[in-house]
Amino acid sequence: MPVYGQIADFNLTNQDGQAVSLANLKGHVWVADVIFTRCPGPCLKMSRQMHELQQRLAQNTQVRLVTVTTDPEFDTAPVLKTYAGRFAADPNRWWFLTGASKEITALVGGSLKLTALAKSAEERQSPADLFIHSTIFVMVDKHGQLREIIETTGEGVQPQQVQAQLLAGILQLERES
Repeated sequence: MPVYGQIADFNLTNQDGQAVSLANLKGHVWVADVIFTRCPGPCLKMSRQMHELQQRLAQNTQVRLVTVTTDPEFDTAPVLKTYAGRFAADPNRWWFLTGASKEITALVGGSLKLTALAKSAEERQSPADLFIHSTIFVMVDKHGQLREIIETTGEGVQPQQVQAQLLAGILQLERES
């Protein structure tokens, strides 16, 4: 797998109110995505796919799942905890992160190469239509390097293919030292 870039350090908060930085993920392969809890579009589907991945991973795996919100003003730690509960997210393996907009933008757009853009009031089709954002999962290796980009939605994308790609990539990255 190619290396697309190094993840820069960040300081965010998970659904349990705990501080999370890149140091917490060093030594772990991790899969990340970007959503917001009020999303009327693909976020629920993406969260279901992440839940399925969590279910398919062995209980003793060192793999981490990271979901970052694009809506930190609304998606506080308690809101994210409730959202995580909808997907039976294991808080030891799947973190929902929020924090300062500047930190989120740096992580999501700068390091993870994901898109998350606020829509103007004129662009919104409904009150919850707040952002345009990526519908991809990215994989990061044990050294904090972005290694894989996987589309989760769209024409021709099959959920089984997404899961197969994720699991194959995780196995490859876990074997690397």
